[in-house]
Amino acid sequence: MAFCRRWSPLLKNAAKLHIMRATSTSANPHQLRFVKDNLAKFPGCSGSFTNELFFTDSSTNETIPIYRIMYNTGEIVENVEDPQIPKEIVLKMYKDMVLLNIFDKLLYESQRQGRISFYMTNYGEEGMHVGSAAALSSDDLVYGQYRECGVLMWRGMSVAQLINQCFGNHEDEGKGKQMPVHYGNKNLNIATISSPLGTQLPQAAGSAYAFKMMENNQKCVICYFGEGAASEGDAHAAFNFASTLDCPVIFFCRNNGFAISTPSDEQYKGDGIAGRGPAYGINTIRVDGTDVFAVYNATKKAREFAIKNNRPVIIEAMSYRVGHHSTSDDSSAYREISEITKWTTEESPIQKLRLYLEAKGWWDQNAENSWTSETKKLVLDTMKDAEKKTKPAWKEMFYDVYYEMPSHIQDQMKEMEEHLKKYGEHYPLSSFKSE
Repeated sequence: MAFCRRWSPLLKNAAKLHIMRATSTSANPHQLRFVKDNLAKFPGCSGSFTNELFFTDSSTNETIPIYRIMYNTGEIVENVEDPQIPKEIVLKMYKDMVLLNIFDKLLYESQRQGRISFYMTNYGEEGMHVGSAAALSSDDLVYGQYRECGVLMWRGMSVAQLINQCFGNHEDEGKGKQMPVHYGNKNLNIATISSPLGTQLPQAAGSAYAFKMMENNQKCVICYFGEGAASEGDAHAAFNFASTLDCPVIFFCRNNGFAISTPSDEQYKGDGIAGRGPAYGINTIRVDGTDVFAVYNATKKAREFAIKNNRPVIIEAMSYRVGHHSTSDDSSAYREISEITKWTTEESPIQKLRLYLEAKGWWDQNAENSWTSETKKLVLDTMKDAEKKTKPAWKEMFYDVYYEMPSHIQDQMKEMEEHLKKYGEHYPLSSFKSE
């Protein structure tokens, strides 16, 4: 009891009782010495003690600000230097964004006409694609979700390659095995897209860890995902692995507000996706996704940091999904048309960049008309060619799963071959490429 009375003031003041063993010079080597210390040093956390009892919630901390450098008028924010990106790069940014917009319109219409089975547009998110892609090296590895077509265009995927994939003809590198918009290109360091949400995040962390193990590594991984995918368990596992294993990866979240059809305020509480970064020990920035220059600057800085320090970075790019989630969705069921109109005019990333170019004297209406006409013709002509091409050979369905085809798959292929020899006239074999 004497001990309790003696030390109760310390306990009431929430001071730490730091226990140290006496040094070997002490009269009693087993004696314990108590030291007042208000700094906590637990194995799982460090910090300070407090004698105030309260819960920490989202209102006790300021929200992470949104970085931008350009107004929706195309003007650079006051007291901010012009990004000084070379004219040819800025023009390519704009042209790719316009190309993506026209590409989306024509491919979306082709699905409605029954010419392809499925499509997803990128309306309103063009600035995030192009701004981030322009800041990367061609050696960096890209993991996409299914709404990053502009990234692929910037890196060099041709309109023909993209359209052949959507039509699933024999020139599609995936040999028709994937749904439309599930692109991939090994030569351009673009991992093939898969449908399940979030699977690419831990894969990206693993690839970045492999880069880290390479001598004199100068590459990073960038992984794109939406705020809906951030609700998957894979996202949290990826953040934790990347942070604890010190992986040079950029987690790029396209927060467009709606996931598939659920508004963001019904998906999560707290400070968005960026708010999770500090909790995982990850450097984080939130950026205006409709400001192509802000996205470029943020991604460039994130890349430099990730490679130099072998550390992950989270970029949350705020935007608005102007189009439907996909051709299977009707967004008018969960939002107002007037809301969409605002984001197609006042906050359009394409419009902002066009105003910037026009103020510089680098673009005008004649250039706009010429590029629009040229782009429409390219996409329409490519679609016509893609439709005429045959589908992949039917045997392709048995390949590219196993490195060595197992016996039961060989038996199935042989059975299919015998079936077609007997009943081939009942199948449209002329529509498929011969072996």
